[in-house]
Amino acid sequence: MENNWQSYEEVAAYLLNKLSEEFGLSHVEGKQSLKGLRSATNWTIDAKGFCDGNEGFVIIECRRYISSKQNQEKVGGLAYRILDTGAAGGIIVSQLGLQSGAQRIAKAENILTVELRNDCTPTEFSMQFLNKIFIGFHDKLNLSDICETNLIRICNNCQSTFSVKNDEGTCPACSKITNEE
Repeated sequence: MENNWQSYEEVAAYLLNKLSEEFGLSHVEGKQSLKGLRSATNWTIDAKGFCDGNEGFVIIECRRYISSKQNQEKVGGLAYRILDTGAAGGIIVSQLGLQSGAQRIAKAENILTVELRNDCTPTEFSMQFLNKIFIGFHDKLNLSDICETNLIRICNNCQSTFSVKNDEGTCPACSKITNEE
């Protein structure tokens, strides 16, 4: 089990580094220790992201929980590590996201949530943050193969799912009602 946790952290750091520009970061480094400015204690962090222009850093915490969302205690712990180390903010990576109390803490303390599947690899992954989805897959395709994707979204009005053709936020039924009014 230890190797799975280590692997998840390493893959998350690798993918965040590859997508660093999406987060306003110049690059991401893996696991390391930071000295607390207030507590004078050492914090082991899963990864560290450097802000563009070397204007500080963010702490990256990876949680590979598969049965529950991150709660406010865990996000509160990350918030304190941010405060104690002088970090500009944080990124919490998990498969299931955050509970409502944890979401409020994340918003108040500049902590970005990244959802990353727990079975990810550097080439096969699904990562979601800030209304963006990044998918990696590794497969051989022949020139005669056809690859089709279908983006499904939840309607902002009625919460039903629908296939997105452009950048719609509402399903065709709700859009029709809005256009008729």
